[in-house]
Amino acid sequence: MRRRAMFAVAINLVLAWGLGRVAAFPLSGDQTVLPPGTELNEDAMYRPTEVFHSEASGGFKSYQIDLGDLAFNSPTLLGGPARRAGMSCGSCHVNGAGNARLYIPGMSTRPGNFDTTGPLFNPKAHNGVLDPVRIPSLRGARYLAPYGHDGRIASLREFVRNVIVNEFAGDEPSPAILDAVVAYIEDIDFLRNTSLDARGRLTSQSSEAERRGEAIFARPFPHDPNMSCATCHVPSEGFVDHKQHNIGSGGLFKTPTLLNADFNAPYFHDGRFDRLEQVVGHFERTYELALTPQDRSDLIAYLVAVGDGLVPLDREGVTARLKEINDFATVLDTAIPAHDVAVIDLAVDTIGRELRDLTEQFPDRRDPTVSDGLHERLAARAILKDTVILFRRIGTAAAAGHFDDAAAELAKYRKLSFAALPQLLSNAQQWSLFNPAIHRAHYAALWQNLRQAGKPAQAPAAPAVPIAETTAKSAPVEH
Repeated sequence: MRRRAMFAVAINLVLAWGLGRVAAFPLSGDQTVLPPGTELNEDAMYRPTEVFHSEASGGFKSYQIDLGDLAFNSPTLLGGPARRAGMSCGSCHVNGAGNARLYIPGMSTRPGNFDTTGPLFNPKAHNGVLDPVRIPSLRGARYLAPYGHDGRIASLREFVRNVIVNEFAGDEPSPAILDAVVAYIEDIDFLRNTSLDARGRLTSQSSEAERRGEAIFARPFPHDPNMSCATCHVPSEGFVDHKQHNIGSGGLFKTPTLLNADFNAPYFHDGRFDRLEQVVGHFERTYELALTPQDRSDLIAYLVAVGDGLVPLDREGVTARLKEINDFATVLDTAIPAHDVAVIDLAVDTIGRELRDLTEQFPDRRDPTVSDGLHERLAARAILKDTVILFRRIGTAAAAGHFDDAAAELAKYRKLSFAALPQLLSNAQQWSLFNPAIHRAHYAALWQNLRQAGKPAQAPAAPAVPIAETTAKSAPVEH
C-alpha cells in the first residue's frame, strides 16, 4: 500500500457515529501493533510527484519496474510488526520521496526520522540506543552511491536487502523480487529543475542573489583554502562526492545531494534541522565562515534554487489512483502466462488492498460529514467491491492451476477499467474524500470523536508548505 493501510481501517471503525458508538482509531495504538501517537501522514491530500525515468524519456515502465513498484508498496515484503500494521516501504518513502510527517514513539525523536536499529520491527537488530536517522528521498538514487546515511553500503541491491531482512525482519526476498525493487528505485528521477543546466550550474534565468550565492558556494573557506561547499557538493556530480565526511554532527556521514532538497526536510543525517537557514548556520559556526548577512541570504537563495523542482506534489484523485492500480495490474499480463503463482499472489493481495482503500475514499451512508451524492458514492463503492472480488477470483484460479480462467478474469478487469470503473468513480469524486472540503470535515469529525472517546490520539498539524510550492512552476497538479 502507498500509505493508507491503517486509515482505511479507521474509517471502517468509525461507522456508527449516529448510534453513539465510537471505535478506537488504529494510530492510537488500540487497533495496530504500532505505539500510541504514531503518525504516518495517512490523511494527506497531496503526495509527492513520482517521476519515472523510463516514462520521462519517452518510453514506458518495464514489467520489472512495475513489479518492483508493486513489491515496494506491499506490506508482505516486510516482516513481523510492519506487515501486521500494513506498512510497506512506501509508508516511509511515499512515491519514492521521503515522509517528513512519519513519527513512531520510541523509534523517532521528531517527525521525519526513524531508528533503523530500534526494537519494534526487528528486536534482533536492536542496539540499545535511540539513534534515528532521517528518512531520505529515493529520487535519483541511481546517482547517489554509496547508500545508507553513513554510506557504508556500496550496492543499492545490498542496501535494499538489508532494509527488508535486517531492519524490518522480512523474509529473504527472491532474487527476482529484489532485482525488481532495485529497478523500480533506480527508475525514480529527480524532479526537473529549470534553474540548473546539465552541469549543475545556474541558468540565465537566475536572480542576482542566486548567482552571488553560487559564487559563495564555490568560495574557499577562510581557514582551509582547499575546502568549499562545492568541494563535497560537486555541482557536476549531482551535488555529491560519493564520500563520507565528519562535519561536526556526530560522526562520518555521506554527502547528501542538494537536488530537490527544498522538498527533503528535515535535514542532516538525523533530521535535526527543519530549515536551510539552520543548515547554513551550522556550517558557518563549524567552519568559521564569517558570512555577512548578505552572504547568508544569497547562499540560501542559491540553495533554494538548486533544491527546487517542477510540480513537487500531486493532489490525490481518482485518475492518479486508478493509474497506479492499472500499473500494478500490468504485472499480471506477464505473471499469468508464466504461471508465476508467487507474483500473482503478490499482485492480487496488493491490488486488493489498494482497491479496498480506494473504496473508503467514498463515504457510505453512515458518514455524517457528507450527505449529497449518496447514489453516486454507493455506486462507486459497489463497483470497487466487485473489482476486489474479481481480483480475488484471479488469485483463486491461479492457485488452482487454472491460468486460462485467471487470464479471462483479468480481461474482464481490463474491460471494466476502460469505461465503467473510471466513470463511476469520477461521477462520485466531488462527494468523496478527494474533495478538500469533505476531506477536512471527515477527518475533523474523526479526530473529534476520538477526543470525546478519550483516546490518546491527536489530529496531525498541517504539513509545512515546501519552499518551492509557493512558486508558479512548482504548483501541485490536481487529478
